[in-house]
Amino acid sequence: MTSVESRPARRVRPPRAGTPNGQWKVDGSEPLNPTEVLKRADDGLNVRERIETIYAKNGFDSIESTDLHGRFRWWGLYTQRRQGIDGGKTATLEPEELEDRYFMMRIRTDGGVLTTEQVRTIGELSRDYARNTADISDRQNVQLHWVEIESVPEIWRRLEEVGMRTTEACGDVPRTMLGSPVAGIAADEIIDPTDALRLLSERYIGDPRYSNLPRKYKTAITGHPSLDVAHEINDVSFVGVLHPELGPGFDLWVGGALAATPRFAERLGAFVSEERVPEVWEGVTGIFRDYGYRRLRNKARLKFLLADWGPERFRQVLETEYLGYALPDGPAPGRATGPGDHVGVHKQKDGRYYIGAATTVGRTSGTELIALADAVERHGSQRLRFTAFQKVLVLDIAEELVPSMVAELDALGLSSKPSPFRRSTMACTGLEYCKLAIVDTKDTARDAIAELERRLADVELPEAISLHVNGCPNSCARIQAADIGLKGQIVTDEHGVQHPGFQVHLGGGLASHTRAEAALGRTVRGLKVIASDLPDYVERLVRRYLADRTEGQTFAEWANAADEEALR
Repeated sequence: MTSVESRPARRVRPPRAGTPNGQWKVDGSEPLNPTEVLKRADDGLNVRERIETIYAKNGFDSIESTDLHGRFRWWGLYTQRRQGIDGGKTATLEPEELEDRYFMMRIRTDGGVLTTEQVRTIGELSRDYARNTADISDRQNVQLHWVEIESVPEIWRRLEEVGMRTTEACGDVPRTMLGSPVAGIAADEIIDPTDALRLLSERYIGDPRYSNLPRKYKTAITGHPSLDVAHEINDVSFVGVLHPELGPGFDLWVGGALAATPRFAERLGAFVSEERVPEVWEGVTGIFRDYGYRRLRNKARLKFLLADWGPERFRQVLETEYLGYALPDGPAPGRATGPGDHVGVHKQKDGRYYIGAATTVGRTSGTELIALADAVERHGSQRLRFTAFQKVLVLDIAEELVPSMVAELDALGLSSKPSPFRRSTMACTGLEYCKLAIVDTKDTARDAIAELERRLADVELPEAISLHVNGCPNSCARIQAADIGLKGQIVTDEHGVQHPGFQVHLGGGLASHTRAEAALGRTVRGLKVIASDLPDYVERLVRRYLADRTEGQTFAEWANAADEEALR
């Protein structure tokens, strides 16, 4: 092991003269914007007591504004969009004018790990308190809607009774942590991250030392060679590798995020053994807390600090100030060995099978979740997982029961042999519930999938073409990292009439079995599509690709090389 002393120390440069960035270790901790003032006044974790003892008893009108519009997020609660407000008004109305008296509640499921009892509980809570709504997100968790403040304590009680929580599911905190959905079961796994992820969740979620970060903070960890946790777009990621001397462990990535200013994470070149994952995570998170930019909210993600520092300096600060030892250098991950959504029937290392099934853009319901839990138990299992691609995995199915389990999943709208577009289309919450959205996403995507399945039934795609539908520029559905990414906006047609529509991004993607490394999609000036014309556009684009492609050329390769006219 290399010691810190053996590597020349480099002095961290002082801040540039001028306006401070709000870095605690550089500028001091004086709040420089209203959100920082709110967080200093009272930790978001403390609002739970007020919810239970005051707000749930006295109703929505009793909620203090800084709690409602700030600290509630620390417990997975956002006010949802008031119904009937079209997307054209999103940018012109104040947040308070857009919000309803109901909440979206995000249930934390680190690694997407669930038991049938937990899935059934979520389904029952959806049925009893959320108008039967339930959306599986690309963060491996579940979102309920229409939740009333009066119901929140009872929902918490029932969740915690089965080992679940909403703690820090939103807010300037460590959000739900992504984990490989085949952790501990896949025969080709490099390293099982189950224990490391469990320790991260148990030790640090709800810890006041990390409950006031500059902005949201996203973690991912996988030991599977399919690279199944979107590691390039998380703030900190641990990716399974085999070190030639030290054996299996993790490659450390830092500073990824999309949103309006996308930036992929960078390797620090450091190898992290399994037992050191918690302390390395704590070190990276401590850097973000202490050196992250807190003055401007739109510059407060870790990616902006990494962009200024670079990976070499970031690693030096991590090792000297936070760890007290040098991490060994390590290898980069190999190319992904297969699709990271794990759709289909796959053999586990113990001889049983897991079945990956596609939702329709994450939309499900409480009654469907209850039925899913019942079906899985009838087939002798009690384990399920959600993926980072809005898919569901059923684990531990005996070989002779696989056909029956597949049939029951199909009956619930969860296909283990979906069409290419049902498999590869994702959508964010959209206009239906989100106060930031401009365009409906779930219904638009669902209708487009059905239409494309009909129109393109005569063609065979060499690989699924990913279609990601987002209701605003924030990229919750990863629009810049899709074959076809759609960013919601108002589009004016040739007659001057405004319609909900999308700006089009083409040819992006994360590292996968079809591409060696992540790349952002290209945009073509003026290339926009009206939402109702989406099936027409995608069909035209796919047929042009199939007609023009060279042997072995992927859609992304074609889209990045094609003339602009071919993409319209």
